[in-house]
Amino acid sequence: EEAKDKVTMGIERKSLVLSEEERVSTAYHEAGHALVAKLLPKADKVHKVTIIPRGKALGITQQLPEDEKYAYTKDYLLDRLAVLFGGRVAEEVALGTVSSGAGNDIERATEIAKKMVAEWGMSEKIGPIAVKTKEQFGEPTDIISEDMKRLVDREVKRILSEAYERTRQIIVENMGKLENLAKTLLERETLTGEEIDLAMDGK
Repeated sequence: EEAKDKVTMGIERKSLVLSEEERVSTAYHEAGHALVAKLLPKADKVHKVTIIPRGKALGITQQLPEDEKYAYTKDYLLDRLAVLFGGRVAEEVALGTVSSGAGNDIERATEIAKKMVAEWGMSEKIGPIAVKTKEQFGEPTDIISEDMKRLVDREVKRILSEAYERTRQIIVENMGKLENLAKTLLERETLTGEEIDLAMDGK
C-alpha cells in the first residue's frame, strides 16, 4: 500500500515543517475536495486524503474512478469542476482567506472548461462546433473570428463561475461535515474512504 502511494501520490516529505496556519489551511483545503467528491453522485470515489506533504503538494485528495473512462459525460465534468474548486472554496468559506495552494486546481478546471466549450460541444450557445486553431509553419494560426473567440471566453468563464457557486452552496450547506473532516485530518493526518465518511459525521 505504501509503495503504491509513492507511485500514485508522490513520496512523503515529513521533513517539511509547515506552520500551524499552513496545516490548518491545508486541512480545510483537502477536506473541501473530499467533502464535495463524497457528496456528488458522478464524482470519482475518494480513496484517501492526507495533509502530509507529498512531492510539491502540501496535501492530496486521491480519487479513483470505479470504471476506466474512455468518454466523459457533461454531468461528470461539471462534478469534476466542483471537486477541483472544493479546496479553494473551503478555505474561503471556513477561514475567510485564499491561498496559492489552489493554483493547480484552478488551472486544471480552466482546461476542462475550455475543452467542454471548444472541443466537446458542451456549450449550448456555441453548439457542436470544434473551435480550434490550426498550425502553419509551426505557429498557431487563428481560424475563428474575434466574435467567436470572445464568445468562447465568455462561455468558459460562465461554466467556471457556475461551478464555483455550486461548490460554494454545497460547502455552506455542509459546514458541519467540513469542520468535522478538517479537524479529524489535523489529528490523524491521513484518512481512507470509510474513515472519511465517519469523520464527516463526527464519529
